[in-house]
Amino acid sequence: MTAEINLPFPHAWKAEILPARPLILPPRHYVYPREVEEIERGALEVLVRPAAEGARPFLATCALGFRDPIVPSGIWSTPSQQELCAVSGGYAYMIDTTAPECFTMIPYRPVLQVLPAVDAGLLLFIASRTILAWGRNGQCWESPKLSDEGVTVHALEGGTLHGLGWNMMSDKESAFSLDLRNGTLVA
Repeated sequence: MTAEINLPFPHAWKAEILPARPLILPPRHYVYPREVEEIERGALEVLVRPAAEGARPFLATCALGFRDPIVPSGIWSTPSQQELCAVSGGYAYMIDTTAPECFTMIPYRPVLQVLPAVDAGLLLFIASRTILAWGRNGQCWESPKLSDEGVTVHALEGGTLHGLGWNMMSDKESAFSLDLRNGTLVA
């Protein structure tokens, strides 16, 4: 699994992707999700050092979704400076670095692409049919169905996302545009 580090937003933490789980676990170790059998298939191991005064480092063990190279793995900064996004084989976890027991797992299984929309203050999660937008205070919106199987994003222009989605009935790709403020389709 090749993991990438993407830090498009200002962040109040440092993180390192470890090649394997340490033999001796640090005092603060969190497994995401909490009760998971997928850990046996593998995990993304991230050593996180929060910048908050008095905050101690912790190990985040993020269950692997899929081993397919088409799905992303890595860490991203988010619109919230204290939050870290860890993606492990298409399973995406939003982790509060000041309270690592607090996390949200993005409902897409798998996330196929993570796309920062910095000017809009959003981190976008692209799935095969829809897009979910995450902002400073959590989930902002989820798009309507954009495709029967496969969303391709072509451009972010101003406050609009442009892409293509495959339509099963016509057996063709159809262009779409989304308003990044609310996730609605633009005519």
